[in-house]
Amino acid sequence: MIEPIPDLLILPTVRQALAEDLGRAGDVTAQACVPADAELACTFGARRGGVVAGLACARLAIAELDPAATFTPRVADGERVEAGTVLAEVRGNARAVLSAERTALNLFGRLCGIATLTREYVDTVEGTRARITDTRKTTPGLRHIEKYAVRCGGAVNHRFGLDDAILIKDNHVAACGSVGEAVRRAKAFAGHLMKVEVEVDSLAQLHEALAEAPDVIMLDNFSLADMAEAVRLVAGRVVLEASGGVTLETLRAIAETGVDVISVGALTHSAKVLDIGLDAA
Repeated sequence: MIEPIPDLLILPTVRQALAEDLGRAGDVTAQACVPADAELACTFGARRGGVVAGLACARLAIAELDPAATFTPRVADGERVEAGTVLAEVRGNARAVLSAERTALNLFGRLCGIATLTREYVDTVEGTRARITDTRKTTPGLRHIEKYAVRCGGAVNHRFGLDDAILIKDNHVAACGSVGEAVRRAKAFAGHLMKVEVEVDSLAQLHEALAEAPDVIMLDNFSLADMAEAVRLVAGRVVLEASGGVTLETLRAIAETGVDVISVGALTHSAKVLDIGLDAA
């Protein structure tokens, strides 16, 4: 069961998208062609198989324009569906439903696409210890719902923003002078609830990082052989995260090195929108 995002956190995104689409005069096509009191019954349907995420986005888009509309989901977020599956049924004011249609489909299809791609990655590492996680490579303004879609696909979330945890990358190391010095400064700064992660790009840097006992070490673009050696050297003392150039084709071999986490930017920056339609019943 996927814990849903509260409507309060989704509404600003939905409202901004609706405002962008409605512009200064609203849906002039609906106003011209559809009587003001007409009712419309329709269904959201999957035109391609995938994993569901974002039902609330579709529901809220319609409810913003017609608070009296009914939205009846026929599946749940996180559920795998086949092409042709009815995802939800809607009945409401025809002008409102038609005006909300594109916003609902844009957000719903985007999140289903992320969840679907994520599930492919999660399925690929099944049977290994590795967990799949996302990154901050998200669409500006949509991070909270895109990361929710990642969870619907069965993966876990990395940090949400720069204030979640300390993640020391190569430019931080350059500014500090060394991996060890960067980790020392970070640990002196961090409170007892804040984790410290450091990115390393060689086994030499790995040794330097281990001496300072960070919480997580990110292996950036390591070869498979070096990843396996890193797992042997660390021996469970810290969490090891593999990152950089991860694809579905390389994923299984990376997982089999024994790393704990594999971070994949493609989950959010390269997911293909799932084809969903809104059709009159």
